[in-house]
Amino acid sequence: MNFFRSHKPYIIAGPCSAESEIQLEEVARAFSKGPVNMIRAGIWKPRSKPGHFEGKGEEALVWMRQLKTFGLPICVEVASAEQCGLALHYGVDAIWLGARTTVNPFLVQEIADALRGTGLGVMIKNPVSPDIELWGGAVERFQKAGFTHLATIHRGFSVYDPSTPYRNKPIWSIPLEMKRRYPELPMFCDISHISGKRTLLAQVAQRAMDLDFDGLMIESHPHPDQALSDAAQQIVPQQVLNLLEDLQFRKSEQFSTLEIEQIRQVIDTLDAELIDILGRRMELVRKLADIKLEFNLPVFQQERFREIIETRLEWGEKYGFKHADMLRLFEFIHDLSIRTQLQHQKLLQNKSL
Repeated sequence: MNFFRSHKPYIIAGPCSAESEIQLEEVARAFSKGPVNMIRAGIWKPRSKPGHFEGKGEEALVWMRQLKTFGLPICVEVASAEQCGLALHYGVDAIWLGARTTVNPFLVQEIADALRGTGLGVMIKNPVSPDIELWGGAVERFQKAGFTHLATIHRGFSVYDPSTPYRNKPIWSIPLEMKRRYPELPMFCDISHISGKRTLLAQVAQRAMDLDFDGLMIESHPHPDQALSDAAQQIVPQQVLNLLEDLQFRKSEQFSTLEIEQIRQVIDTLDAELIDILGRRMELVRKLADIKLEFNLPVFQQERFREIIETRLEWGEKYGFKHADMLRLFEFIHDLSIRTQLQHQKLLQNKSL
């Protein structure tokens, strides 16, 4: 049996980076009698830019091995065959592949080959970009290598979207599709890397539970503000325990409606994205209003409106949308754009008086 299914929710918690023996012991002691099932810590830290803390390496593995005296298994991130060898030497129980590793099939295969036959637990984070085929490909490479203790981790996606409050945008529809494709694999949610800040952790955790995720990965540090990496998203161990205690879980009879709820959650996510897109469209519309005011151009331009309608009706045909429905939609959007431009210009003119 896949040991990641031994508890639900399966909770993995610990510092972003292993910084000292004392730090790790303090975290492990706090979690030794609670609902946490596994201790995590970063040993090698693949930083985006040089000059930042990149982990303690093998020295930290010595500290991690000592944590087993607290009765909890340990897991670390690996990104090469050499790191796999060291992790095995120091008796880790599981490893995870980070988003930067999952994106590279060569590295994924190298790690799968290096760990083949070990029986180690393996967790695979989604790639940096929202590419479900890369994520699924990494899973299948480990499946073909004979691994049975496998799980996936949703940590959000790096997308350019200034409007999102998250460090990594969740795009919940992608992990839900992974759950559909690989129903035998537990799906965890790395709430820390999605949130990027403490204030969002609870709501992301609850959303994951509402979507029937199998567990959570949470970064915890005894003194978060002093952390050498990702300080803003870490919380003290007691806050982890409080967060877990406050989570609401489905009753067993509610799971008959799970598929409906999952679809609704995806719809909610898509609706939020639609509103974000419409908001960004209106920002561009205001810039147009500035230019039109400067050059004394009319706000409503008939030829442009005709072009919008013709092209959007054609685009809608690809999805089977009726012309009448698309016409109503873009007449509304165009009307909103005109009103937004007029209001913006009026505001500018009043300021200049």
